[in-house]
Amino acid sequence: MAGQLALLPTLPAQLHTPRVERLYLRPSAALHLRLQQPRSQQPQRAARRFQGRTAAAPRAEAAAVAEQPAVQEETKQSASTNGTNGSAARAAEPREGIDWDSLGFGLQHACKTQFLATCDGADGEWKGELQPYGPISLMPSAQTLNYGQSVFEGMKALRTAEGRIVIFRPEMNAARMASGAAKMLMPAPPQEMFIRAVQEVVRSNQELVPPAGKGALYLRPLLLGTGPLLGLGPAPSYTFVVYGAAVGAYFKGGQLDPINLLVEESFHRAAPGGNGAVKAAGNYSPVLRLQAAAKAAGFSDVVYLDAVHDRYLEEVSSCNIFTVSGKTIRTPALKGTILPGVTRSAIIELARSKGYTVEEGDVDITDALQADEVFTCGTAVVVCSVGSITYKGQRRQYGTENEPGKVTLELYEALTAIQQMQIPDPFGWVHPVV
Repeated sequence: MAGQLALLPTLPAQLHTPRVERLYLRPSAALHLRLQQPRSQQPQRAARRFQGRTAAAPRAEAAAVAEQPAVQEETKQSASTNGTNGSAARAAEPREGIDWDSLGFGLQHACKTQFLATCDGADGEWKGELQPYGPISLMPSAQTLNYGQSVFEGMKALRTAEGRIVIFRPEMNAARMASGAAKMLMPAPPQEMFIRAVQEVVRSNQELVPPAGKGALYLRPLLLGTGPLLGLGPAPSYTFVVYGAAVGAYFKGGQLDPINLLVEESFHRAAPGGNGAVKAAGNYSPVLRLQAAAKAAGFSDVVYLDAVHDRYLEEVSSCNIFTVSGKTIRTPALKGTILPGVTRSAIIELARSKGYTVEEGDVDITDALQADEVFTCGTAVVVCSVGSITYKGQRRQYGTENEPGKVTLELYEALTAIQQMQIPDPFGWVHPVV
C-alpha cells in the first residue's frame, strides 16, 4: 500500500509478545491515515507540538525511502512554502558578530532551541515540542546511562546562494535511525515527526546557518532510553531530541586540505554479526584512545581493517572511505560492520552519473596503497581528500602534497553544488526548509 511503513526485521520468537508487537512491529493506524490522506484533509496541529504513534522501522534504508513517497512529498511541499499564497519565505540573515571564516566543529555557536519529545514505552505515544536549548533531566538509573540504549544521527542545514535554507536527504536519516532503533529494541519517532522536528530547529535558528560556502548548521537527532531501571532490559520510556550548532570544517586543516590517516593494526572497530552498522553511541567511544594517540603522532585520524582477515579497509573513525584507480572507484561493501552513510550513498550515485564505475566490495589495504586517490566522506566531513596513508610504518603519499585529488575535488564540488542549489538536483536530495 502506497506510503505504508515497512515492518522491522524479524525478531526472535520469544520476543513476539503482544506488548513488543504493539510497540515495534505494527505501523501506527494514525500515522498511516496521515500518509494516505491528502494534505487538505489532515487534521490541523499546533505548529510546535507533535503527537504520533511509534513508527515501525524499515528493513533497509533504501527500501524505506522507496516505500514512503507520500511522506517525502508532503514534507517537501510543506518545507518549500510558507504563507497563504505558497510563496517561499525569505530566510533570516546570518547573525552578525560571528567570524564565519573561522568556524570550527564544536558548540561555540549552539542553537538557542531544541526539539524534545518523550515516549512512554507502555503505549508508544510520542509527544514533543520546541523548547529552549538546555539540560535533560535523567535519573542515575536511566537505561542509557547504565546500558547504553542510544542511537543518533548527523545532518546539516545549508544556506544557498539565493538565500534559501535547505537540508539534505532527511528521510534517509530518519530511516537509518529507525533501523538502528529496531536493533537496539527502541521505539523510533515516526518519520514525519523526525523531519518536522529537524525543520523546526532549523527555522527557529536561521541566523546560525552560515553564509553560503562558509559552513553549515550541524544537527544532531538523538534517541535515548531515558527511563529508569536496574536490571538489563529496554528502557520503560524514551526521549528524542534534536539540537544543533553552527560549524565549519570537521578536520583542523580545513575542508579541502588532505588528511593523513594511520592504519590501525590491532584494534577492530566492529566484527561480523555485531552492531557495527548501527549509529549507536557505544560504537564511537571505544576508538577515542586510538584516535587521540594518532593525532598526538601527527595524523588526522585512524582507518580500521576488518576483524576476520585483518587486511580489508572498513572505515575511518567517523566516515566512510573510497579509493580511486582511473575511472574505477571502490568502497567497502555494507556487510553489517560499517555505517551505511547517507553521504556515501549519494557519492556512489553521483559518481556513477558522471561515468565512473563504482564497485562495492572488499578493498585490500595493499590495493588502497596503490590507488591513484583515496578520499573519505560523511555528513560532518562532506568529501575529504586523503593525502597519505601510513601502514606498518610505511607512508604512501597521494598526489601533490597539500592539494586535493582531482576526482575527489570533482565529486566534492558536484555534491556541494547540488546541496547549495547551484545546479539542478536530479536525485531529489535537497529539501528546502526556508
